[in-house]
Amino acid sequence: MIPISTAAPLKALYDVPAPAKLNLFLHVVGKRADGYHLLQSLFVLVDWTDTLHFERREDGALRRHDRGDALPADDLCLRAARALQQASGCAFGADIHIEKRLPSGAGMGGGSSDAASTLLALNRLWGLNWSRRQLLPIALQLGADVPFFVGGRNAFVEGIGEILTPVAVPELRLAVVKPAVSIGTKEIFSSPLLQRSESVAIVAGFPAANGRRSEDSLVTPVADFPSDEANSSGERKGNICRDHQTQEIPVQQLYEGWGRNDLQPPAEAASHEVSTALEWLQTRYENSRMTGSGSAVFAIVRPSRIATQTAVQNAVQEKDTVTGLESNLKATPEGEFQELPDGWVGRMCRSLSVHPLRGWAED
Repeated sequence: MIPISTAAPLKALYDVPAPAKLNLFLHVVGKRADGYHLLQSLFVLVDWTDTLHFERREDGALRRHDRGDALPADDLCLRAARALQQASGCAFGADIHIEKRLPSGAGMGGGSSDAASTLLALNRLWGLNWSRRQLLPIALQLGADVPFFVGGRNAFVEGIGEILTPVAVPELRLAVVKPAVSIGTKEIFSSPLLQRSESVAIVAGFPAANGRRSEDSLVTPVADFPSDEANSSGERKGNICRDHQTQEIPVQQLYEGWGRNDLQPPAEAASHEVSTALEWLQTRYENSRMTGSGSAVFAIVRPSRIATQTAVQNAVQEKDTVTGLESNLKATPEGEFQELPDGWVGRMCRSLSVHPLRGWAED
């Protein structure tokens, strides 16, 4: 067992953020013998967050308190806290308060992000001072997306989501809309539409960039993710991180629709709301894509569009001929869209260069 730090632990941590992620693309490239699908994707952190609060308990009990809609009885936050408690042998417990702002069933990683922030916060609250390398195996046991949030960097993701290559992504503005419908992940992955898509999936992650780095490049590799010692094939023990030759994607290619989300056709077949949201964003921003297994969709907003939108918001609103929605959505100061259909939520987001809690664990 790894020794616990003798430094006096904190009594509470408040206003702990748990940011969402978007998949700028998601390609299904195969299937493992155990039934898990193999993916290639670019995960990007965004500034739409849940907020968690932690108070240390001396009795070892773990309690969750929902400040909003009730979550499942044994959610990923409690499972994360229990896993860290058992792995460390820590005698402390915690009261975990969750302000849920991220929509559920969105494909934005809200539950996984909450679990990752729980690991990072309790590591600090309990005075464990574990490194990121020690936390990552626990994260992987909780779910394939959790290591990404613990890693704290935007990343090119492979395998079932556990093989991470950190990348640097310039700040992007992204319009994100979540329709009322939520579609089960199992339903998406069992769809015959996905099986047909899988057989023709693009395996080659990034397109060639002629070996040059340009000012409009979207992706540049970052070599500071924690990893175990590499074996002779270059793969990392524990399948947490491996070396990868990352090519660059010019931003313009994403504006023009490079790549795709292979889970999108099954989601559109399952709900017309996904198609409606995608079509509205396409009409407004000339690009649209679903994130994860849905049902949230997003568009990358060109800087010129942001300037135009600001000017037009003061003009008379016109109805969109496709959806009947107002053609220019008003947003609150926090970026939340107004005048959406009942049950829909959305906001204008910014990408994050690093996770807000990146400094809470040493590599």
